Amino acid sequence: MSDIIIENLSRRRFLQGSAGLTLGFCLPAVAAGKLGTVATVDAEINAFLKIGADNSVTVMSKHLEMGQGTYTGLATILADELDADWKHVRVEGAPADAKRYNNTFWGPAQGTGGSTAMANSWDQMRKAGAAGRAMLVSAAARRWNVGAAEIVVRDGVVSHAGSGRKASFGELALDAAKETVPTEVKLKDPKDFRLIGKQARRKDSAAKTNGTAQFTQDVFLPGMLVAVVAHPPQFGATVKSFDASKAKAIKGVVDVVQIPQGVAVLATDTWSAKKGRDALSVAWDDSKAFKLGSDEILAKYKEMAKKPGLVAANKGDTAKTFAGAAKVVSASFDFPYLAHAAMEPMNCVVWRKADSCEVWNGEQFQTVDQGRVAALFGLKPEQVKLNMLYAGGSFGRRACTQSDYVLEAAHIVKAINGRAPVKLVWMREDDMRGGYYRPMFHHALEAALDGSGKLVGWHHRLVGQSIITGSPFEAMLVKDGIDHVSVEGAANLPYAIPNLLVDLHTPTDIGVPVLWWRSVGSSHTAYSTEVFLDQVAAAMGKDPVALRLELLAEHPKHVGVLKLAAEKAAWGTPLKAAAGERRGRGVAVHESFNSFVAQVAEVTVRKDGSLKVDRVICAVDCGTAINPDNIRSQVEGAVGFALSAALHGEITLKEGRVEQGNFDGYAPIRINEMPVVEVHIVPSTAAPTGIGEPGVPPLAPAVANAIAAATGKFLHKMPFNTAELVA
Repeated sequence: MSDIIIENLSRRRFLQGSAGLTLGFCLPAVAAGKLGTVATVDAEINAFLKIGADNSVTVMSKHLEMGQGTYTGLATILADELDADWKHVRVEGAPADAKRYNNTFWGPAQGTGGSTAMANSWDQMRKAGAAGRAMLVSAAARRWNVGAAEIVVRDGVVSHAGSGRKASFGELALDAAKETVPTEVKLKDPKDFRLIGKQARRKDSAAKTNGTAQFTQDVFLPGMLVAVVAHPPQFGATVKSFDASKAKAIKGVVDVVQIPQGVAVLATDTWSAKKGRDALSVAWDDSKAFKLGSDEILAKYKEMAKKPGLVAANKGDTAKTFAGAAKVVSASFDFPYLAHAAMEPMNCVVWRKADSCEVWNGEQFQTVDQGRVAALFGLKPEQVKLNMLYAGGSFGRRACTQSDYVLEAAHIVKAINGRAPVKLVWMREDDMRGGYYRPMFHHALEAALDGSGKLVGWHHRLVGQSIITGSPFEAMLVKDGIDHVSVEGAANLPYAIPNLLVDLHTPTDIGVPVLWWRSVGSSHTAYSTEVFLDQVAAAMGKDPVALRLELLAEHPKHVGVLKLAAEKAAWGTPLKAAAGERRGRGVAVHESFNSFVAQVAEVTVRKDGSLKVDRVICAVDCGTAINPDNIRSQVEGAVGFALSAALHGEITLKEGRVEQGNFDGYAPIRINEMPVVEVHIVPSTAAPTGIGEPGVPPLAPAVANAIAAATGKFLHKMPFNTAELVA
């Protein structure tokens, strides 16, 4: 990495005076003479902790920082047990090494996803910090010839009151690294936490504010070429032929090569590569392409829903219950394909060397990507080095089980025989049309009420593509043909209904690539179950909160967040409405990633059907709140993300071609559409659970239920069709 430089030195200045940079991405610039900084030696205390002679405490993050606060959260856990001075704490992305940096929830694999970062690292990082603290104390005790029990550690200083001696972490680091790593450590009592549960400042904010944070676009290597690819307009189409003459005539274009994914144009800069790609003439072979449109896919799903599917959950006797029901309530729900549409489109840098390969990107799936790149180049996985940079969002997209864009960059390097490192850049249109979407789904639900008006039966049928089948996670998450993530939130419905059946159809002939999207299956199951339950409540003549509390008697965490959200929203009190406006409150509660979130939305609907989500009150139980401010930020962001999907989000196909290409056709919400959001965190001493995704599922159903409260109309399709709401 000794010759790497960073993009746009005139615009983006470097952090100077940094210490302990032996693994820092800025080091190459130091070695190349780009900075007047002298690197110092770090002492490696354990896999997650290094301490520099300058007192810097470097926390190695095995998880990607993509805006969700992972770097700060992991550093907070370790630094609290270490008793470090927060201002001296820094974070680096760990290398790809599943033996040291395994995601403990996934088995032998390193990666970030499923809201697992804090949950699977909690004990690990606490023990790493506590072990580091014990080793510093042991080194000091040995140096001063005093008892370890007499030594105190606080804010990066080790001291012995009896002798008046003290030393900083940096002064003891090298000696501490020589100490034996303890197999057993004493962890703090939560009452003694000084960072956990407090408002520790984020570790990535300053760099992202002053321009020194390094993303893939900031990487420049000597002789590097930038590639932009012409992809097929339909999934499954391939290159029949191409004419590169006009592309090669563009100034800056160096080469044009065919790869399995399409045709790549390589140039000395991004703009030249894009212009070259646009000038290409490509004839596509669509003989094996997927050619159905969204309407045709949905029609197929509705036909499939008329027949029983594979059983995902079965309790009691639903057939008998529905046959004897006094009343049956039914509804169907349709959900479109959704793009991830992160701020930073897909990109990757690959450098093939004589006997190794090095990759730079916002790396989310280290083990999978490392293995696939190694296989392509005929290398061992350990010969592929992955440098984990910041990512400008992901929402699941960079954790692609097929390593699609990473392999695309590698294929380009292979096609030019590795003569230059390559930076692959996707434009927004490439990203929007490049495949891997939240699957389209159709849900059909029925509820049976007995003669006394009690809810006694529930049947939920789902139709949609599997994300997991064919992926490395199939053995773990597909059982008896049932993709667990397709039915999560439906098969484990918490409500006390004596007779319940959930079944699933998984079409295998739909050629649209699909992938997890923020909150995965819960992104659609929470909507269908929570909106349908409100319809059932209306048919029963019951208050939606009261009905939920009645049915959740055996689920105290659901009850806890539901009661808190309802209380903070003043549930049951009237909402004032201006002339010509209708206002309503709606509620939803959902568990995902072992966290519990209830939301109450307040909505105004105007005569013309236009609506404004005024306020969203959220109650969250995610175990120990490592950083309450970050939890609030994640839930607030989840509300905006989910509201974007509810109001606008839809990827549509026509003859197999994605119709949307940019934010003009796939719009996020604007600032004027963002509601006031209140987040209330349930106090807890339990281990932390997920928070990056659980704020998404309840939002859309809470808003839809508020609309129904205001208008009497339940919405069964997303995004919302406000034409249905005209007074």
